[in-house]
Amino acid sequence: MRIAMIGTGYVGLVSGTCFSDFGHDVTCIDKDAGKIEALLDGRIPIFEPGLHALVAKNVKSGQLSFTQQLADAVPQAEAVFIAVGTPSRRGDGHADLSYVYAAAREMAEFLSPGVVVVTKSTVPVGTGDEVERIIREVRPDLEFSVASNPEFLREGAAIQDFKRPDRIVIGCEDAHAEEVLKEIYRPLFLNQSPVVTMSRRGAELTKYAANALLATKITFINEIADLCERVGADVQDVARGVGLDNRIGPKFLHAGPGYGGSCFPKDTLALLKTGQDYDTPLRIVEAVATVNDNRKRSMGRKVINAMGGQVHGKTVAILGLTFKPNTDDMRDSPSLAIVQTLQDAGASIRAYDPEGMDQAAQMMTGVAFCADAYEAMTGADAAVIVTEWDRFRALDFSRMKTLLKQMVLVDLRNIYERHEVERHGFKYVAIGR
Repeated sequence: MRIAMIGTGYVGLVSGTCFSDFGHDVTCIDKDAGKIEALLDGRIPIFEPGLHALVAKNVKSGQLSFTQQLADAVPQAEAVFIAVGTPSRRGDGHADLSYVYAAAREMAEFLSPGVVVVTKSTVPVGTGDEVERIIREVRPDLEFSVASNPEFLREGAAIQDFKRPDRIVIGCEDAHAEEVLKEIYRPLFLNQSPVVTMSRRGAELTKYAANALLATKITFINEIADLCERVGADVQDVARGVGLDNRIGPKFLHAGPGYGGSCFPKDTLALLKTGQDYDTPLRIVEAVATVNDNRKRSMGRKVINAMGGQVHGKTVAILGLTFKPNTDDMRDSPSLAIVQTLQDAGASIRAYDPEGMDQAAQMMTGVAFCADAYEAMTGADAAVIVTEWDRFRALDFSRMKTLLKQMVLVDLRNIYERHEVERHGFKYVAIGR
């Protein structure tokens, strides 16, 4: 099947590449000349394990191509996916749909009869209706369909998630759109991936509801972790005891410094705004967003307390900057608030992240970025694990003793056992333990 993918960001590039690997003919389109030039040159603008090799493979086979021009691909496409950004709009927190609507307006003149336009971007309820209205305004006589096909990709595991999904959600209003989307995803039927078909508005809301619920689980266990510290329990024991209940499950019950990334912060906020627009307050989601925002700075204060309550003139080594491992994404990362809190208290920061330092350098000031974890710890008064990269799971404590001024390790991801760290003579501070 011939597919045009508008947008070569995280969702568009991963989705387009995986569709091409299924055997479809995919053209990814982006206005950003720099992105297209990089992709044509074999350079991938984002870090995602396995993506570089998969892009190269499908470009070589002729299944995947890149262009700046809608006219190069949209007229031939049987399905056109919109996978552009929907960031939080400044001032009110609503999802900024200007890129989605611009894509709809600009593609309209190139669409062929029978085409299915699919919103892959995360969009609020009713966006598909507006996309359809825009296209009909430009092409009133065109026969076409508009569908919703939300993505549920985890950064760092996106290819696996795309090829072995928990479910495929299709939101459509006519049989033709359903038929086309099922044909696109037919290669996954061999994996028995369930296809859930519903209304377009239902699909749009499903994405937001899923992310809000996952964010709620994270925030819930973080608050339980705070209680564990007060009552003398271990949150990891509690999380395991809770997560073995099949009704709850163990995923997203890992206490930490709060959620970040490109999805949860903006999606919970957008869902809240949708609730307000429809006079349906979402009090639980509202509490989740507030608690998570407050938690990030409280983690900075946790580090300060671990260092004796005062960090003015001291140096802190930050290990990990991205919101999670196996990505270079710094959007709403807890490290941003933690570093700012420490700097506000007078601390100097030395930091290392395997993939995120280029992005971090654009978002942080006054930070010394280092070549590895040990360089970051050289001369520091404490080391703080903020992101659970694998390379931080087997730190050389004997070497750390020679580098750190004070033997303090703050583990905000609970990747070590207390006895393991303390037997080396370190003060160990973790989350909920």
